[in-house]
Amino acid sequence: MLQKIAQLHAEIETLTATDAEAVEALRIKYLSKKGLVSALMNDFRNVPAEQKREVGQAINALKTFATDTINALRENLNAHSDDNVGIDLTRTAAPLNVGTRHPLSLVREEIIDIFRRLGFTIAEGPEIEDDWHVFSSLNFAADHPARDMQDTFFIQRSPDVLLRTHTSSVQSRVMEHTQPPIRIICPGRVYRNEAISARAHCFFHQVEALYVDRNVTFADLLQTLDYFAREMFGNDTKIRLRPSYFPFTEPSAEMDISCNICGGKGCPFCKGTGWVEILGCGMVDPNVLEACGIDSKVYSGFALGMGIERITNLKYRVNDLRLFSENDVRFLDEFVGTH
Repeated sequence: MLQKIAQLHAEIETLTATDAEAVEALRIKYLSKKGLVSALMNDFRNVPAEQKREVGQAINALKTFATDTINALRENLNAHSDDNVGIDLTRTAAPLNVGTRHPLSLVREEIIDIFRRLGFTIAEGPEIEDDWHVFSSLNFAADHPARDMQDTFFIQRSPDVLLRTHTSSVQSRVMEHTQPPIRIICPGRVYRNEAISARAHCFFHQVEALYVDRNVTFADLLQTLDYFAREMFGNDTKIRLRPSYFPFTEPSAEMDISCNICGGKGCPFCKGTGWVEILGCGMVDPNVLEACGIDSKVYSGFALGMGIERITNLKYRVNDLRLFSENDVRFLDEFVGTH
């Protein structure tokens, strides 16, 4: 083995190359995984134990020598190449602009991270849905006026195939196939047949959360909301709940936070009230639990949902929803370096 190493060392000493391709060929011949030096390393296992120390040191020295020799050949070629004088070959051909994540993605991940710390896991579902999961399982009767609250895109003129109007459909799918305890967060895109303007769009993004278990109370919901608001908007953020109506929760409420622009003192953004609405919430209606196969006499739960665009508006003061989907590079460049 030592004689073979010495012969290979002498061979490497005589190496020459006239161009970059020749240097690369020498590197492959001697230093690649199937090269001659690597072959010596593979044969090392057959060396007697008393010789392993000496042979190992010799192989390492040979590998270092081969690497230095080939690198020297490459550097010598670069130094004497008229075409490469004064050129940094490590630079890109043209300046590359630093990209950034979309502001909606940034806020979405921040919301998910907050709820993950509370033990929630992500659940996802199809955007093309059926009437049962979007409406009927969520306590919308066939003639219920609440169906008029959401203008729906129906597909193929079928009243049973539609684009989901909220991610609550994911909650009903999970409850159908999972017994409590259930603690999920459902982010996703939703669709409503609305005129596009600075304050509305035909598609937008939601994040909804669901917690179902024994003895879940409104106090659990309140603590979750308070924690979320402080983590998302700062420790000084205050919340308030106002009674509201949603078919799938009872009691229902809408949550406001103290305006993060004026600190609750009143400004044009909060219309002088000091409060800004950010989400809807409530205790899961027993009819919804029963429709999804969960015993409402044993289990209870809460649900909440928010628009990601709404939260993004509050964090970054973006006043026109259309900016989020127009892919204007000037707008997206404002978020370079944002984490």
